[in-house]
Amino acid sequence: MNKIEFTFLGLNMEGISVIYGIFLITWGFGVTFLSDSTSITSLIPSVLGAPILILSILAIWIPERKKLLMHFSVVFGLLVFLGGIDFLRGFLGSAGPFENGWAGSSKLMMLITGLVYCALCVLSFRFARKNRE
Repeated sequence: MNKIEFTFLGLNMEGISVIYGIFLITWGFGVTFLSDSTSITSLIPSVLGAPILILSILAIWIPERKKLLMHFSVVFGLLVFLGGIDFLRGFLGSAGPFENGWAGSSKLMMLITGLVYCALCVLSFRFARKNRE
């Protein structure tokens, strides 16, 4: 039995991307609301999650453009990861990476989830390439 599509926990990459986009959007607005933040930077996860959500929905609706749309989606996932790398800069300060707990937790979340999302995308692309041959 050959699998025709990469899945993780029973979901294909479009489904994972939809969930991830919703998670990022919810996280950004949640942190902004819970912390009473007036800084636009607390919405960075939401700003990066929105294109992931939109692109993955379009990939579901327009399957002939799925490859292109999912490649664009992983670019935004990479931006999430790169934004999370700023968490490591916190170790250089005297107060540590959680000097601002909300910002530190958002950066750590972006670092970890961005890395996992990009890794899943790479695994999916490799799976598709192997099955095409």
